[in-house]
Amino acid sequence: MADRPVFKAALTGSIAMGKSTVANMLRDAGVAVFDADAVVHQLYAENGKAVEPVGRLFPTVIRNGAIDRVALSKLVLNDTQAMKNLEAVVHPLVRREQAAFLDAVRSSDNKIAVFDIPLLFETGRAEEFDAVLVVSAPYEIQRARALARPGMSEEKFEAIVARQVPDGEKRAAASHVISTDVPMADTQAQVLAIVGELQSLAGDI
Repeated sequence: MADRPVFKAALTGSIAMGKSTVANMLRDAGVAVFDADAVVHQLYAENGKAVEPVGRLFPTVIRNGAIDRVALSKLVLNDTQAMKNLEAVVHPLVRREQAAFLDAVRSSDNKIAVFDIPLLFETGRAEEFDAVLVVSAPYEIQRARALARPGMSEEKFEAIVARQVPDGEKRAAASHVISTDVPMADTQAQVLAIVGELQSLAGDI
């Protein structure tokens, strides 16, 4: 069972495109979804595996045995080297959790594993997957959604967008594009149609 082939799909999209909503729709459809952001939250929480190594890099971001994500973001957002140093610590920890998730899927009845990876293209990992699902919406909708978030500013939004591969490039590289600038029911219909396609493809491996 441990070696059973699993169809691996990546779910990605730039900030405020609606990726979390789509991930929940996939779960509701019975698909196993790995949430990289949720894993990072766990790694940064009190006694999390990232607290000690990140604390060595950035001692001022440790609060009560956990990593203050807001403080950390301010330190690394506009500092390319600091971001690389952080990623060198965190990415291997996330990969370890991904491997454990995949093993769990192989031991289950699921044939599909979806990996929710916000920086899929930015980290050069798209080729690792059998399919790439990109969640997308027009820029003005993306911007309005992002600026409605607590703690978000125009400057922070633009800095985040500047670090991300442009939406148009992601769409062009995707095997499937899921649009979220339509009624929720329409997005859900897109998701269910894609799940059907992936299940068919998974049956061939």
